[in-house]
Amino acid sequence: MKPKRVTLGPGGRMVIPAEFRKTLGVRRGDQLVVDLKDGDLRVRSLDAVVERAQALVRRYVPDDVSLADELIEDRRAEAARELEDEALAEGD
Repeated sequence: MKPKRVTLGPGGRMVIPAEFRKTLGVRRGDQLVVDLKDGDLRVRSLDAVVERAQALVRRYVPDDVSLADELIEDRRAEAARELEDEALAEGD
């Protein structure tokens, strides 16, 4: 995609050209992630950032493993330990 010239407006605002917004799949009100890399301003959709993070995690987690299920199981086990600790403390 060819570079486009934009003008920095009041409050540091700029308009992202329609062609770029369409390619990014973003619309007015969507959340974006901006960062600087090697002196370049990068603008990405929040959805794209989340998808990339999920893909990175999936490289290290087998397909048959649900991290959400593991977290729930860990939380339930912790809650059970806390109840046991409270019961022991009351028995003293």
